Amino acid sequence: MSPPRVPVALFAYLRTDCLARTLGYLEENGVRLLYAFSDGPRSPAEVEAVDGVRRLLRAVDWAEVTVVERPVNLGLGVSIRAGVEEVLATHESIVVVEDDLEFIPGTYDFVCEALERYRDAPDVLSVTAWTHPRTTPARVDGPYFDGRTECLFWGTWRRAWRGMERDALAHLEDAVARGIDPARYGDDLVEMARNEKARNIWAVRWSYLHIARGGLCLRPPHSLVTHAGLDAHASNAGQDTRWLNARLGPLPQHPIRWPDPVEHPDCPRLWQGACRMPRGRVRRLLDWVARRPGSAR
Repeated sequence: MSPPRVPVALFAYLRTDCLARTLGYLEENGVRLLYAFSDGPRSPAEVEAVDGVRRLLRAVDWAEVTVVERPVNLGLGVSIRAGVEEVLATHESIVVVEDDLEFIPGTYDFVCEALERYRDAPDVLSVTAWTHPRTTPARVDGPYFDGRTECLFWGTWRRAWRGMERDALAHLEDAVARGIDPARYGDDLVEMARNEKARNIWAVRWSYLHIARGGLCLRPPHSLVTHAGLDAHASNAGQDTRWLNARLGPLPQHPIRWPDPVEHPDCPRLWQGACRMPRGRVRRLLDWVARRPGSAR
C-alpha cells in the first residue's frame, strides 16, 4: 500500500536557478501538496530576485500549492520555525525541503514511508533522506537510527515538534540535567547553541530537543540528497564542501527492513570525530552557558 501523501514545506529566498532545479526534483518525486514559503527581501536591491522566486512558485501547476509571501525578511531560522508550525497546525506530519537541494527519484516516498512506519513510535522524533560517509556507521545496509537529527530533506510529526518554542540553550540545559554530555554528538552543537539567536539559525534547537529527550532520527544507509548550489546564500552548508555527497542512493531495497527504534552505537563517536573543536574552547562555552542569566544550573 502506498504511504499517505505528506505535505511538503519548501523554503525559498533569492535563487531562482537553484529553486527551479529543486522544483523539478519535487515534481519528479510525485509531490502533490506543496506549501511554499518565500522570505521577504532584506533590501531594495533584493526585490527583483525575490519577485522572480515568487513567479516561479506561483507557476507550479503539478501540485496543489499554497504560496506564502512574507512581507518582510524573517531570516532562515524564524522562517522555518514559523512555516513548519503553520503546516503542522492543520497536518499531522510534514516533509521539509529548502531551495538548494538535489535528490533522487523515490526520496519523497522513502521519507513518507518512514513517517508512516514510525508515526506512533514516541522515541522517533524525525526522519531524513540525508546521511554522510563521515558519520555513517560501517557496514549498514539499511536505514538506521541516530541521536543527532538533520536539516536536509527531513520530516517530522506534530507530536515531535512540541517544545520548539524553547531555544537551544534551554534544551541543552535539559540534557545536562539528565546527565547527557552536550557535546555527545559533536562540539559544534555547543557553539551553535550559544550563537543560535545572533545568527538566526534553527537546526541546533531541533538537535538539542532530540538530545534532551533521548529522541531518534531515522537515516538512510546512503544519502539520497545533497546540495545543488553552494554560495553565500546556501542555507545549510554555506561554502563548506566537506559535507557534500559525491554519490547519491541507491534507495533502500523494497520491502524496506525498518529497524527497531534503537540508536546505532557508533553514531556518537562518529559525530564527535567529525565535529571536533579544541576541548578548552568547548569548556569555555559550557562555562558561559552555566553562568548565563536564567541558567537552571
